[in-house]
Amino acid sequence: MAITLTLYVARRFLGATFAMLAGLTLLIGLFDFIELLRRASTRPEASFALVASIAGLRVPYVSLQILPFAILLGGILAFWRLTRSSELVVARAAGISAWGFLSGPVLVALAFGILGTAGISPLASAMLARAERLDYAYLRNTAGLTALAGGRLWLRQADRGLEPGGVAIVSGRPQAERRLRPGTDFTMTDVSLWRLSANDRPLARIEAPRARLLPGRWLLEEAVTFNADHSAGPRQDLSFPTDLTPDRIENSFASPDTLSFWALPDFIAVLEQAGFSAVRHRLHFQSLLSLPVLAAAMALLAAGFSMRPSRRGGVAQMIGAGVAAGFALFMLDRITGEFGEAGTLPVQLAAWAPTIAGLLLALALLLHLEDG
Repeated sequence: MAITLTLYVARRFLGATFAMLAGLTLLIGLFDFIELLRRASTRPEASFALVASIAGLRVPYVSLQILPFAILLGGILAFWRLTRSSELVVARAAGISAWGFLSGPVLVALAFGILGTAGISPLASAMLARAERLDYAYLRNTAGLTALAGGRLWLRQADRGLEPGGVAIVSGRPQAERRLRPGTDFTMTDVSLWRLSANDRPLARIEAPRARLLPGRWLLEEAVTFNADHSAGPRQDLSFPTDLTPDRIENSFASPDTLSFWALPDFIAVLEQAGFSAVRHRLHFQSLLSLPVLAAAMALLAAGFSMRPSRRGGVAQMIGAGVAAGFALFMLDRITGEFGEAGTLPVQLAAWAPTIAGLLLALALLLHLEDG
């Protein structure tokens, strides 16, 4: 009997959550499409089909962002219907604990979260990256790495040529009118390259009017090397080894949302080794890790705010409180994310704080309402 009831509640929860996720995704996607049409109105080269493609490519990303809130609203709808029809009231009167039949919805929510992290996230990141490339190319006033880097670009990489543990700082003005494409050269002008020891002692400086990033090396054209004693070498083309690639440089300035969950750990390691800040990427990775637990917390929170018997009154207030709690957790996520990016909070705490807060709130509410 308990297993049958659990499966029944889980099925109702699954249907309501899926319907809510689809409805919210379509609604937000429609507003996004209208905004893109407004921006494309001043771009003769931006056709209706292009705008529709950009909006369509963003749909998986939108659905992933609203997944926790869709679980909360879908759960509130499902549990409220079951309570209004007295099905859950009869089950609890028969001695079935709420913790028993809630296991099914919690497992469904966990499945939604795991699917979102492991399955939808890689698809959404790839499609979002494509949408952003089209957006930069056709709808924005500025495009490419120069817009992201703010003019002059600063890069840091390992330098194994002079001393063990040495680093090299490369600075220049990127010459790229559009975002980089695989197989294209990345070129900078007015280039300066500083070679430093492991304890940041200057070893040499290289000045070049132009540098190209080729596979595995920088090619500095007509470069002049200034040694530690300030003596200058002859002007010549120099080859400097590097682990950087155009994709890694571009991705370091792109949104972490455009990177797959499975690619983030390796990319974070490469990013930090190259001297880039990986705080945003580590925060995004931890947020994706916490998504299944957050989804389960939303399911429990929905149950706690919607299983109150209607004869006690205050049902509308309870459901409204559930929606307000969802918005409060969303705001908490935004606030802790900002503190995490600024370095005020540890990345793990900033990413997991909304999940832990939602889980504790849901458990406290259910313990208060459960009477048997």
